[in-house]
Amino acid sequence: MTTAGTGQAETDRGEKSGIRTALAGLTTRGRSFLAAGVAAAVCAYVLGQSDLLRVGLLLAVLPLVCATVLYRTRYRVAGSRRLSPARVPAGSEARVHLRMDNVSRLPTGLLMLQDRVPYVLGPRPRFVLDRVEAGGRREVSYRVRSDLRGRYPLGPLQLRLTDPFGMCELTRSFSTYDTLTVIPRVEALAPVRLSGEAKGYGDGRQRSLALAGEDDVIPRGYRYGDDLRRVHWRSTARYGELMVRREEQPQRARCTVLLDTRGIAYQGAGPDSAFEWAVAGAASVLVHMLERGYSLRLLTDTGNAVPGDGGDGFAGASQESADAAGLMMDTLAVIDHSDGAGLSRAYDVLRGGNEGLLVAFLGDLDEEQAAVLGRMRQRSPGAVAFVLDSDTWVREPSDVPGPLDWSGERLRMLREAGWTALGVPRGASVDDLWRQADRERRGVAVAGGGEGP
Repeated sequence: MTTAGTGQAETDRGEKSGIRTALAGLTTRGRSFLAAGVAAAVCAYVLGQSDLLRVGLLLAVLPLVCATVLYRTRYRVAGSRRLSPARVPAGSEARVHLRMDNVSRLPTGLLMLQDRVPYVLGPRPRFVLDRVEAGGRREVSYRVRSDLRGRYPLGPLQLRLTDPFGMCELTRSFSTYDTLTVIPRVEALAPVRLSGEAKGYGDGRQRSLALAGEDDVIPRGYRYGDDLRRVHWRSTARYGELMVRREEQPQRARCTVLLDTRGIAYQGAGPDSAFEWAVAGAASVLVHMLERGYSLRLLTDTGNAVPGDGGDGFAGASQESADAAGLMMDTLAVIDHSDGAGLSRAYDVLRGGNEGLLVAFLGDLDEEQAAVLGRMRQRSPGAVAFVLDSDTWVREPSDVPGPLDWSGERLRMLREAGWTALGVPRGASVDDLWRQADRERRGVAVAGGGEGP
């Protein structure tokens, strides 16, 4: 009895909730008809006019019947969404494809389709779908675009049902949604070779034996055409057959991109701010180095490294490298200012020895942070720094009294420590500065008596 009573009570509450939902879906036209019908019925009762009463009842009943029929309508509709592409650079467009399938045995009526999107991606798309036959499908698409990087949810998809008279309108929502990732703008960079960088795949190769030391060399069996000078006589005597040393293996060159995200190091906000330029510059270098076959790592002032601390902390080769590059771009899509005050945590991550080329995008620096960067240079065979003076980025060009002086104390300290340090003026091209860094490196190499690559 208790179970039956509880079930009946739940059913009653469900019916009452359904009635309230149907009445809440009345449109302005439906509410106007209902109000006019009630008013006509009251006037007919007061005046004793039976004909007016019939008109009032018709006006009042029509929206109620439409709401009941619409609420009782059971459409089985499946919806799906597809992004092309799911990861898009800032300022570029992505296309969203919507597909509606009628999986019921009855045709649908007029359907109004609406997808929920953040306001930064554009207006909310709306579509009107005519009658969909049983087992039929409809496909529509719309475009989204954002100048601001980030991760934006798309959905849930909403269906609005309406009756032929426009008296009632009900909304049904799907539960799933998708995410559009807007990554920083990437600028193509010239294929230059910077000072101190280890030769990787492509322009050159740095080779090393599999294991160090004559006794640690792992030999293999002799193959026709092998150079006899690589015969390992000790292993030959041990195994009773001719053994040769293994081929020297190419060592994959490494590159660490350091991004300064300290909130106190930047001023201004928006797509044209200094911080956004630094993020876009880091993304451009990451993509460029990936195309050249480097093992990559993204490092921030907080000490966080991407792809992470697994293994040696660098992106591997082939598919692993592509996955790590996607992870780094996704990280740059949502990266924000940190609360840190220094670069000491990033300095601790650099172990020294085999860190490869270091490319840094830095905000405002004081003397202490410039000294930390000087010590950081000792842990890398080559280092390039792009330093942004955020104060010049928030001022109008007419407010700057004269030519920008980028040979200040902070740049001098970095250059004396061995950095190839460049100041970044407002609106500068990443590729132009990349080429300028190579020219300055070559000038330093010639002045120091070095031989350029």
